[in-house]
Amino acid sequence: MTSTKKTHKARRGKALSLRKRLRNVSDRPRLSVCRSLTNISVQLIDDLQGKTLVAASSLEKDIKSASNSDSGGKLNKTDIAKKVGTLLGERAKKAGVSKVAFDRGPYKYHGRIKALADGAREAGLEF
Repeated sequence: MTSTKKTHKARRGKALSLRKRLRNVSDRPRLSVCRSLTNISVQLIDDLQGKTLVAASSLEKDIKSASNSDSGGKLNKTDIAKKVGTLLGERAKKAGVSKVAFDRGPYKYHGRIKALADGAREAGLEF
């Protein structure tokens, strides 16, 4: 097995292990994070119904326009992640969701993932 296959298998195992623990908290929707090198997206998933309640991404027009116009220059990826978390928190409040289970996937709770969580907390979500 090549090293990339081992890495992908280990990453998938970490994400599945965390998700299995979160499913025990079935009364709360799961806040799932997907991070790439350039973008970040997040969604609230109701595992009982198998439906996405609310979603937000750094690819949305209002996030992209805000990242280009703020303070004359571009925002860094951490600031954009915080804006995405705030946007998701606002949308979740409109949908009537206040408590969530945070599914960080295979990513460490650090950097952009932490900034996204902080933005969602500032918007009123409880983890």
